[in-house]
Formats: sequence, structure tokens, C-alpha cells
Amino acid sequence: MSSPPAYPGIRISGCWALGAEGRGRHVLLLCSSNAESLDRLLPPVGTRRSPRRRTTSQCKSEPPLLRTSKRTIYTAGRPPWYNEHGTQSKEAFAIGLGGGSASGKTTVARMIIEALDVPWVVLLSMDSFYKVLTTQQQEQAAHNNFNFDHPDAFDFDLIVSTLKKLKQGKSVKVPVYDFTTHSRKKDWKTLYGANVIIFEGIMAFADKTLLELLDMKIFVDTDSDIRLVRRLRRDISERGRDIEGVIKQYNKFVKPAFDQYIQPTMRVADIVVPWGSGNTVAIDLIVQHMHSQLEERKLRWDMAALASAHQCHPLPRTLSVLKSTPQVRGMHTIIRDKETSRDEFIFYSKRLMRLLIEHALSFLPFQDCVVQTPQGQDYAGKCYAGKQITGVSILRAGETMEPALRAVCKDVRIGTILIQTNQLTGEPELHYLRLPKDISDDHVILMDCTVSTGAAAMMAVRVLLDHDVPEDKIFLLSLLMAEMGVHSVAYAFPRVRIITTAVDKRVNDLFRIIPGIGNFGDRYFGTDAAPDGSDEEEVACTS
Repeated sequence: MSSPPAYPGIRISGCWALGAEGRGRHVLLLCSSNAESLDRLLPPVGTRRSPRRRTTSQCKSEPPLLRTSKRTIYTAGRPPWYNEHGTQSKEAFAIGLGGGSASGKTTVARMIIEALDVPWVVLLSMDSFYKVLTTQQQEQAAHNNFNFDHPDAFDFDLIVSTLKKLKQGKSVKVPVYDFTTHSRKKDWKTLYGANVIIFEGIMAFADKTLLELLDMKIFVDTDSDIRLVRRLRRDISERGRDIEGVIKQYNKFVKPAFDQYIQPTMRVADIVVPWGSGNTVAIDLIVQHMHSQLEERKLRWDMAALASAHQCHPLPRTLSVLKSTPQVRGMHTIIRDKETSRDEFIFYSKRLMRLLIEHALSFLPFQDCVVQTPQGQDYAGKCYAGKQITGVSILRAGETMEPALRAVCKDVRIGTILIQTNQLTGEPELHYLRLPKDISDDHVILMDCTVSTGAAAMMAVRVLLDHDVPEDKIFLLSLLMAEMGVHSVAYAFPRVRIITTAVDKRVNDLFRIIPGIGNFGDRYFGTDAAPDGSDEEEVACTS
């Protein structure tokens, strides 16, 4: 995605005001000429700098929420970030927040997030991306002789690659920096793609490649006296320093760094916010502009079009249906019968699940191997050629298939995904996600008991792809699928193996499988069925 044009303008009476510029664009007035793209700011270092001790990064993976002064914003409930082809149609909106130390960047970011009130936001701190120090640099840092305020102190390559993946909707691993030991901690945090990404840091605009990834660049301009007072309050109350030491550090290291590296980047900003978080008018105007940008990027699913797109097409070659033997058809007869008791429904569902899992395992890669029998003879056999098998269930019905998988796959790892339908938009939404570490190396068995439209299954597959699981290593398993769901998944993800015990031809106007099986979760767990006899989990937890 190309960087948006700079916002030209003028300063009016000590504050920045919105105005119209060209083609009806509303911009925050800034400077009298277009900003020039900067190369990485790497002027010669004339003085030695001591390290700045900072709080830990704002990047967190769990819990998926952001606490503000007024309420807690849950970042779960993510709508689709891809189209019917299974690919991303619009990249996330990335905002850069630059400014001096203690200028209020993080506070402004949180105010923007709270005012935006969008469900899926990532706050990424530049503090997480300090480079790993050598032994010599570690010793310099211990004696306050290492310059942490120079652009060379940051790992810009990692910042750029992380931001690119987040904009593409993928998950990323973010380092956690320990400012006491001046080193990265062993465990990294996982962040997931978002509708809005806010990247904040003192050098947020100090790299040309990084600037091109930012759709909006905001500089928080706070008076130096106010920044000094904030540092005094923070360092004395939180870090046990004395007034003399804080002032000495500010005058010798922090202020020169601002003048040399940070303040010059103000000219590339699209928006300047004077007085930081106290400028509520400017923040409100920024939020209004961002709402208009997000509305242009909004992805709307057309379920009717999805339903009719593949009518009359043959079933895809990636589909494998368990052979309909008299035994299999007999079990289907029992679980489809509305008069079947819950105990019998559970018993025969479990039998079908076991057969389905065994059938699916035959599609895993195997290689030749030779073993010796107790009689001392060689036996030419087969062994699994992959690294590991992981099962991922789509809650809540999908978790009923976990025992069958565990029964036939020793030491299998299990992950869970919760997807529900938004009653207002009709779109699936991702509400919860827990996946094992390093899942990208595994063959993944994705489990859901029924698949009608394929919407939830598509979202679950997209999540796995965004965690770098290869498409051809994903196996979608379901007891019952509608042809519409099979076509939708196969069209979006043609290398995903689809495996089921039966395929029904139709879905009704409410996208229920016909003749179907009813609401599998309600029948299995003994909960009350939906008034319309839905065969979907709360109209959505199944696919």
C-alpha cells in the first residue's frame, strides 16, 4: 500500500486547525509545503548518551482488552479481514505517533482508541524493539555510557517486518525488552492483525521504509518544561531517582536527542497535536478523519452472493466423503432423527467422529520405514512423515470431536477458536483464540461438527494461515456439510483438504442445512434449541 499524500497547511494562533485541501479532503493544517521523505536519520554522534530506563512495552497478547479511564474496550469480536477469495482486500489502517520522551504519546494513543470505539486495535510500542546489545555494549549501558536515544539503538528491520505482517492481518511475535538488564526477555508476546494499528515511539518517523507503512503520521508536540516535569514525577516516584540526577540526565542526554533526532521529524507528520493529551479538540478531529478512512476500508460480506456463487459446480477434488456404508448410513439415520434421545445422539455421534478422524489420518504424509519384528524379521512399513499433529476445534460444537482425536493421536496438541455471528451484520466474528506455540510446523486438523455457509470455517482457516500454517497442511473435518459450505471453503482455500461423513445439497433461506441434523451443540449438550430450529451454534459457532 502506498503512503498517503502529505497534508499541507499553516499554523493558526498557536494550534492546528482542520481545513479543506484539494478534492474535498479534510486535513489538519500543518506546514507551508509538502513534507519531504526522509532517509534514516543517522547524523554523527558527537556526545555519549546514557540509557533511558523505561516501563515495559504496551504490547500485550492476553487479555485482549484495553483499559481506559472510562471503560474497558475489548478487542475481541474481529469481523472478517479477507474477501470471498480468502485474501485480504484492504490492509489495516496504521497510525504513527511520534514525539519527545514523556510527551504523552501513549496517552494520546489510548484516547484515540477509546474515541474510535472500534473492536480490533493493536497498540505497538517502539520500546519493544531495542537491539540486542553486545557484551561491550552491555557494560557501557551498565555505566550509563550507551546511547539509547540514537536511531541505531532500534531494530528498524524487525519493526518494519512486524508492521508489514500486522497490516496484512497476520500474527506476529514481538520482543519484550527488559530495561533493567538492557536485554530482550526469553518469552516474546504474540500480537494479532487488526483493523487499526497504532505505532508509537520517539523515533517513529526516523526511517524512510517505516514512514511508507504509516497511513497517518501524528506528532505529539508538548512543551519541554511539561515533559521535564513529567519525567521528574515519573523517575522520582516510580524509579527511585533524585531530582538532581533526573535533571542532569535530561539536560545532558534527553534534550539534545530531541533537538537532534526527534524534532526534525515533525516536518514529515501529517498532523501535529500541540499540548498532547490535553488537546481534546485535535484528538476529536483526528478521530473523525479516521472514522471516514475506516468506513472506506470496511469489508461487507454478501452472504446471498456467497450462496449462489458456486451453484451447479461439481464438488471440489479436495473434498473426501467417508464411504456411505450401511453402517455409516445407519448412524446418520439415528443422529438425524429428531426423536433420538440425547444419550443415543451422543453415542452414535462419537462413533462417527472416530471413523471420521481415522479416515482423515489416511491423508497425512507417510514415508517408507523398516522395523524388525519379535521374530527377528524385517517388516517394510510406513511411518508419519510430518513433525507433529495439532487439533483445533471451532467452539462450541467442534470441541466434541477432541476426545476422538485424542483417542487415536497420542500426545496431540489442541487449540480452540470461538467464532460467532454478529446478529446485526450477519458476519462471523472472531471472539477468542488459543493456539499452541510453533503451530506453523504442524499438520492441523480443524474440527467443526456442521458446516453450512462455510463462513466460520473460512475465518478459522484464515486465522491458521495468518499464524503461518501452510494451506496444504490444514484438514477441515466436519460430520455434516452443505454443498455451499464445501464450495465456499474450497474456492477461497483450494489446497485445504475437506473431509466429512456426508454432504447435504441445500441450505434454506436462513442458511440452515437441509435436511440437516438440527443444532448439533444443543442436541449434544442438552441445551435449549433456538426458536427457529437453527443448526448453527448461536447462529454462528459452527460454520
